[in-house]
Amino acid sequence: MIRHLMCCLFALLVMPAQADVQPMPLNMTQGVTEVSQRVFDLHMTIFYICVVIGLVVFGVMFWSIIHHRKSKGAVAASFHESTKVEILWTVIPFVILIIMAVPATQTLLAMEDTTQADMTVQVTGSQWKWHYRYFDEDVEFYSLLATSQAQITNEREKRSNYLLEVDRPLVLPVGKKVRFLITSQDVIHSWWVPDFAVKKDANPGFINEAWTRIDEPGIYRGQCAELCGKDHGFMPVVVIAKSQADYEEWLQTTKVAQQQAREEEQRLLAMQMDMDELMTLGEQVYNTRCAMCHQANGQGLPGAFPGLAGQGLSVDPNAKLEHISIVVHGKQGTAMQAFGPQLSLKELAAVITYERNAWDNNTGDTIQAAEVQAVMDGQDL
Repeated sequence: MIRHLMCCLFALLVMPAQADVQPMPLNMTQGVTEVSQRVFDLHMTIFYICVVIGLVVFGVMFWSIIHHRKSKGAVAASFHESTKVEILWTVIPFVILIIMAVPATQTLLAMEDTTQADMTVQVTGSQWKWHYRYFDEDVEFYSLLATSQAQITNEREKRSNYLLEVDRPLVLPVGKKVRFLITSQDVIHSWWVPDFAVKKDANPGFINEAWTRIDEPGIYRGQCAELCGKDHGFMPVVVIAKSQADYEEWLQTTKVAQQQAREEEQRLLAMQMDMDELMTLGEQVYNTRCAMCHQANGQGLPGAFPGLAGQGLSVDPNAKLEHISIVVHGKQGTAMQAFGPQLSLKELAAVITYERNAWDNNTGDTIQAAEVQAVMDGQDL
């Protein structure tokens, strides 16, 4: 037994020295920003103070137990009150708290100082994705979990960044003070990136502020730190920090790509996509955006999310209009989100077509981009 305990102690002492081989997070993340380093230093300062207090208290306690034991003939003293002792055990903790409060207050003030920011990004949480909008730039996008459903269901081997990878990461420049305006569209979320020492709640109807200045280029990962629903664990945050030149190049490339996407949508309004193209794209969109609630087989979750399979969807124009409207505008009073702002016209047309023709919902009709645009504009089909 003693040999086993010694082996465990040796492993704990040796393995941190081999951190370059197999890192073990045995302590708080030091991070890559000035504030995160200050938070780490504060954490260690408070930790050492607590260690000293523990050593003193337990040292005095064990010394008293050993040197005033009955076998040595010690006789318990009988006294009622001691003004000096009461003053000491009031003043000493008060002084310790003041010593701890000064650096803690300085660090907290630094964490909350969002003034003189070089750029501002609005972060909006919704089940279960993040939306990023760059102020003063014509750039915004949604960021969703990129881990495949096959990995989640243990049909494929999990990658090293399992559940911590997204399709579109937030890209920021190093050396710039970035202010975050954080809010939510539905329930309370929490945008958390440990390397930045940023963890701020996203509350619907409110805007919270946070900031960071990243010192080193790299990829930094986090996740929603609030229990925001059944798929809370599928809402990661990924930030890529680039040099200023690389960031400017990414920004311009993204602007061009988004402008081209808008132009492509206008071109689609005059096109008729065939069933095969719509069904193929629709299945992809459904599996990434809808399957979490309605399930990949369209059965839904009874009592929470309605099933879509075998619903006998009507080909009546009014029923089709209602179906498009629910996907585009959402359904008030339910968890059904408005996907109009999230998906392109082509993706919307494809996923609605897929829902109307998958799982024995054989309506045989197709939804075109022009029809979706008409609903978005409030027109009749």
